[in-house]
Amino acid sequence: MSRYRHLLRGFLRGFALVMALVVAATSLPLGAARAAMVRTEQAIEQSAAAEQRTRVMGFMAREEVRRQMIELGIDPDEAAERAAGLSDGEIQQIAGHLDQLPAGEGGVEFVLAAILLVLLILLITDLLGLTDVFPFVRSQR
Repeated sequence: MSRYRHLLRGFLRGFALVMALVVAATSLPLGAARAAMVRTEQAIEQSAAAEQRTRVMGFMAREEVRRQMIELGIDPDEAAERAAGLSDGEIQQIAGHLDQLPAGEGGVEFVLAAILLVLLILLITDLLGLTDVFPFVRSQR
């Protein structure tokens, strides 16, 4: 029994030594903490830069943009990696160009307005008796 007690004591001493070293290592000071005032402009600029970076990366992730890059011989994944490495100023410049691009929804509205205008003109000419496009319209003549 004393043999096992001797082994147990040795193990406990070794374990206690390791734990003491761990406690000593974790209690060492890692460095002085510094606090400074952050200007409101800095906080807004950082927030805007992060938002613009998200917009640019979201634009590059769109399926039609990826398809167009492939057609031009550009690897979309490599382009996304390069875009992620751009500085805040470069991202801001690209986001500014994105704001100037025409939106796709405007084209649909234009086409619908043009179709309605043509139908209205045909309806008026039918009412005046100049054309006979719509069978439900009775002309003045």
